[in-house]
Amino acid sequence: MDVARTTTTQLLRDLLDPAAVTVWEDFDGRYRPIIVGFARRLGLADADAADLAQETLTRFVEAYRKGRYDRDRGRLRSWIIGIAKHVVTDLRVTGAKQRQWRGHSALDVLADDAELTAIWDAERQAAILASAMDELRAHSRTSGNSIRAFEMVAFEGRSAEDAATALDMTRHDVYVAKHRVTERLRAIVAIMETLFDG
Repeated sequence: MDVARTTTTQLLRDLLDPAAVTVWEDFDGRYRPIIVGFARRLGLADADAADLAQETLTRFVEAYRKGRYDRDRGRLRSWIIGIAKHVVTDLRVTGAKQRQWRGHSALDVLADDAELTAIWDAERQAAILASAMDELRAHSRTSGNSIRAFEMVAFEGRSAEDAATALDMTRHDVYVAKHRVTERLRAIVAIMETLFDG
């Protein structure tokens, strides 16, 4: 099953089967980067963010398979954020006993669910963009130089002249590459948005 082609609804349906290992891997591949990024944005160290993601995903799938998630009662992100909040509390208690929990988290002080949702949504967008870039590299006829020119200008903030010099292209070619990659990337992101939401 290709993560880039499977809706979240289908993943959730298939996740009910404990024997569906590839479905779990697809779900994990879709949501782990979001949860790790979410935790980092809230001030957790890398190792703590990874622990939080692992425990959150484990608790999610266990509760989901027991029928505790109802889409009619709320969005998936809200439920996952709630699980993450409980995991932080539990890890802090365990860590305090074992002196291993390594830091403070903004989860402790953020009372505003809207702020947590905004952080989640930003990380979700970053994960979708990263997946879209992977999809563009793997499944389009766009040249590596064009993609690299786009990355240099759009993501790294380098000038078109700098990118042109580094990639042995003309400045015009860099602008054309940026425009074409942007259009293709928008189309891929739109599809992925639908898959994440549908």
